[in-house]
Amino acid sequence: MAARRLFLLFAALVAAVLLPAAAASAEDGTITHVESSGEDLRVLVNVPPGVEVDLAGVSATLDGGSLNATASAAGTVSSVKRVTILAIDTSRSMARSGRFAAAKDAAGIYLDSVPRDVEVGVVTFDSEVAVALSPTTDRDAARAVINSLDLRRDTLLYDGVSAAVDAAGEDGQRTVLLLSDGSDTGGSATLDDVTGVIESTETLVDVVSLGQSGKALAPLRAMADAGNGRVIESTGPALAEAFRTQADLLAGQVLITAPLPSDFDAREATVEVILPTAGEPVVARALASIQEASSTDAVDVLPTLDSPAGWAVPGWLLYVGIGVSAIGLVSAAVLLVPRAPGPMTIAERVEAYSARTSGSAERSLAKPPTEPVMDQARAAAAGVLERNSGLNERLMRRLAAAGSEFKPSEWLLVHVAVVFGAGAVGLLLGKGSILVGLLFLVAGVFLPPIYLRFRTSRRRRAFDAALPEVLQLIAGALSAGLSLAQAIDTVVREGPEPIASEFKRVLVEARIGMPLEDAFEGVADRFQSKDFAWSVMAIRIQRQVGGNLAELLTTVASTMRERAYLRRQVRSLSAEGRLSAMILCGLPPVFALYLFLTNRSFLAPLVTDARGLVLSIGGSVWMLIGVFWMSRMVKVDV
Repeated sequence: MAARRLFLLFAALVAAVLLPAAAASAEDGTITHVESSGEDLRVLVNVPPGVEVDLAGVSATLDGGSLNATASAAGTVSSVKRVTILAIDTSRSMARSGRFAAAKDAAGIYLDSVPRDVEVGVVTFDSEVAVALSPTTDRDAARAVINSLDLRRDTLLYDGVSAAVDAAGEDGQRTVLLLSDGSDTGGSATLDDVTGVIESTETLVDVVSLGQSGKALAPLRAMADAGNGRVIESTGPALAEAFRTQADLLAGQVLITAPLPSDFDAREATVEVILPTAGEPVVARALASIQEASSTDAVDVLPTLDSPAGWAVPGWLLYVGIGVSAIGLVSAAVLLVPRAPGPMTIAERVEAYSARTSGSAERSLAKPPTEPVMDQARAAAAGVLERNSGLNERLMRRLAAAGSEFKPSEWLLVHVAVVFGAGAVGLLLGKGSILVGLLFLVAGVFLPPIYLRFRTSRRRRAFDAALPEVLQLIAGALSAGLSLAQAIDTVVREGPEPIASEFKRVLVEARIGMPLEDAFEGVADRFQSKDFAWSVMAIRIQRQVGGNLAELLTTVASTMRERAYLRRQVRSLSAEGRLSAMILCGLPPVFALYLFLTNRSFLAPLVTDARGLVLSIGGSVWMLIGVFWMSRMVKVDV
């Protein structure tokens, strides 16, 4: 009895191994897409390669209920849109072992084999993601794009797959055929993000992996599982066969069409299709979301008041509005810049002089035409400055030191226009990012004062450089028998800028009653020039106690030349230290800006994590302390 049982068990095992399992081999088809036009149901089924099915004997069920189904080859009808996006890795690692050339050849074979009705698009990803070709049936355009691809650094894998899913659109059967030999090296998207997008859009994702194994395959399998696809591990020489197999799957697809039951209104249902063959039938079963088929006529329908969805504002309209606002602000700033009057003719001068002397009403005709908008804006700014006398005095002092012809009210208007214009430019460059807009807004606040400080320092350097020669010129004029006022007039006529214009102001102030020494001290205060302050002090003492002013000014000029020589020598000796300080101080913020523009995810923990915030604040504090001490160490007063 025991031997008989053992024999029966052995026979059962042999039968299980040798005899075909009908139930297991039946479900070897795949339902790739299900859609409904409201009246009928359309189902796309992948048939295994090499299997010939009897289209006339097809049967189908919907949630267990029989359907009056008909079958046809998918390529012979155009009722269902089919789109395939080739997502190709163009990172430099693809250059190994001729992989990139093999990928181009395989893509060309795919274009030759895929059915003509299938729209093919191309998305490339390396350090950037680009939709190289939108879905089209133009195979020549696709081949031209494939042949023109080149390699770059990095692999933005997740961003590339997300872009491919977006490029596939929302209608019909959408397939992404991904080719990659590396893992993601950074980008805005994560694996969870891309799998979520694949699942929500129900896009089929097939992955061709080149030379990857172990943990490197895990992200690819996750994306393929999310898209109900598969991972094909291949090598460079075998790429052509892998791509040809994918094209043959599309070429062998079968379209099942059946009227929908009149009482059916579910958005998700179990669809089963049975296709007879010479042997076991091909059975495909899936719990599928039934999508609404797109209507080409609906594209041309204009929105109406009765439309429940209303009018959707296109994304580009935001950038157009920001651009128009920026142009308006810049135009306002240009209009607020005071226009220099042109040269007057002899007739105009005579007319203006006669109007002043006669006091007639014709005097108003000589005035330039006023602009109401500018006048109102200037009046508003002047009112603000009147209520804040400290701000008005600071602006007057800074504008005078910079040699600017702006009035404080006009400069305030320009400052406000620059702030808002910079914010608008930031929103444009940041594609609507509030953070980038705020950064540019803050930059707009500091740019005008920085510009004034730059002009002031440049003007001060020119003043100090020309001062010894001017003092020597005054000393020569005094030695020739001219008075101090006449010597200053000589500088006004023959001296360099900005000293000539400043000394002209000194003469004007002296003619209206201000002591000459006080007018000179005003120049020293505006330029913050210690050298000229000492010269004014020497002139004041000489005018009080007497002496040879020409000899005194010659001595002062000689001392200034010696101090300038010593100052240049000190700057030469400290150049290495100053350059090292600038490099050390500028390297962290410049590198942080580079990472912000190229790999923001790397910097994200510094602002999203509490520990990162502590490190950022602490590092910034120590950086400021280091900048302060280095600036003190390399600064030498002469």
